[in-house]
Amino acid sequence: MQTTRRGVLGAAGAALVAPRLASAQAASTLRFVPQANLSNIDPVWSTAVVVRNHGLMIYDTLYGLGADFQPKPQMAAGHEISDEGRRWTITLRPGLRFHDGTPVLARDCVASIARWAKRDVLGQRLDGLLEGMRAIDDTRFEIRMKKAWPGLAFALGKPSANICAIMPERVAQTDPFQQIQDFTGSGPFRFLRDEFRSGDRIVYAKFDGYTSRDEPTDFMAGGKPVHFNRVEWHVMPDPSTAAAALQNNEVDWWETPLSDLLPLLRRNRDIAVEMVSAAGNLGVLRFNFLHPPFDNPAVRRAILPALDQRAFMDAAIGTDPEMSHVPAGAFTPGMPLANEAGLEVLSGPRDLAAAQRALRDSGYAGQRVAMLSGTDIPILQNLSVVAADLLRRIGFNVDLQSMDWGTHIQRRTNRGPVDQGGWSAFCTTWEGFDVSVPGSHQPIRGHGSAAWAGWPTIPRLEELREAWFEAPDLAAERRIAEEMQRVVWQEVPFIPLGQVRPRMAFRRSLTGVVKGGPALFWGVRRA
Repeated sequence: MQTTRRGVLGAAGAALVAPRLASAQAASTLRFVPQANLSNIDPVWSTAVVVRNHGLMIYDTLYGLGADFQPKPQMAAGHEISDEGRRWTITLRPGLRFHDGTPVLARDCVASIARWAKRDVLGQRLDGLLEGMRAIDDTRFEIRMKKAWPGLAFALGKPSANICAIMPERVAQTDPFQQIQDFTGSGPFRFLRDEFRSGDRIVYAKFDGYTSRDEPTDFMAGGKPVHFNRVEWHVMPDPSTAAAALQNNEVDWWETPLSDLLPLLRRNRDIAVEMVSAAGNLGVLRFNFLHPPFDNPAVRRAILPALDQRAFMDAAIGTDPEMSHVPAGAFTPGMPLANEAGLEVLSGPRDLAAAQRALRDSGYAGQRVAMLSGTDIPILQNLSVVAADLLRRIGFNVDLQSMDWGTHIQRRTNRGPVDQGGWSAFCTTWEGFDVSVPGSHQPIRGHGSAAWAGWPTIPRLEELREAWFEAPDLAAERRIAEEMQRVVWQEVPFIPLGQVRPRMAFRRSLTGVVKGGPALFWGVRRA
């Protein structure tokens, strides 16, 4: 067959165009390695940081915190407060749409807040204060409370666990203790469910119908401009694989690089290694209060004399002093409410023999301690290994059970005893911002069955938390925080393990990375 000149030119043109199209597609795609696999996708149901990060991509919030950590209207145009602070009337800004093209209405916000208020630590305060909530019309709704709560806008906009994600009313009517199945969002990215492969890849597309605020980006507030058509999360549990991918320009951004690999990454002139959040994360050892042996406060207290926070931090993130901080009390080191009340229980000389005596005197009967460990998050795995070793040396009968983080999250919702698939203890970290004040500090709550996994009932902590909400000034807040910390050493709802100060690593071709907290995907562009 004879090839025409037109055919030759056409083939040559196609060959030239194809690489350009592929290059353009790559330039418009941001490739990210998250800290863990996204095994569930409901940011109201789960407290996992990776789920929160997912939620911030596909949902917007009524308010957002600025870099000064003060709340500013986001989806809201503003609000009016009346009736001596007990009534808030919130107005939505125009042009808001869900990913299915339908407008965001006031009734969607009412349903979303109602569902969130059953799960979130500050939402539960609103739930307790609530007299009523209703849509006035399509763009306005009101919240009526039994007493004034100036912190409502902060609660609705905080970027921590259980974000107040605005969902369509039909989705928000899902039982708050069941996971949603419809992921129609309100944020700057759409979740591409058809491309979702748990343990491998999570994909998002720019939502062209998103109406960004016409203001500069201000952490979680202001404009949320999107400069990538597509964001791909590539799950890479093996740190060496993730490091190689970043160095070879196969990914652009690694959320939690292993500390041992940071020197290698820093030697690459194309890679930036930075601390994005100064508050870091607080490591915690959490107990199950429902079943032996940790239903006994004397058993929990027995661990304190031997626990060495420095050993936990060195195992978690390495010996570089810039990467961690000890001692750490019940509140985030470096934040206003961090204090030294009773801190000598963890900062004084360590005494394994004293811990062993305390355990014998506690009445511990050798019950099996099922300690959960998430193997695909190195920091948490390392904390768990150190904790298991410590408990064994004290005299506990420890069964360290390793699993992926998604299974861990599901497992710790089981309230049954160990022989029915339950658990006894686990290690995790909480973002420093969350645990810097009593209001958003989930590990310090003591409200029983409604509390975070572990479900402690500690009325005194709840009394002090309520007092903190009413505190007239910072001096009063500090006094309350000191008393709460003393109660923590007596009741031991958790043991702080130290402050982790992790780094992020990304290729220098990325600019506009938003600093101050989690990995955020608005404002980021390729230079």
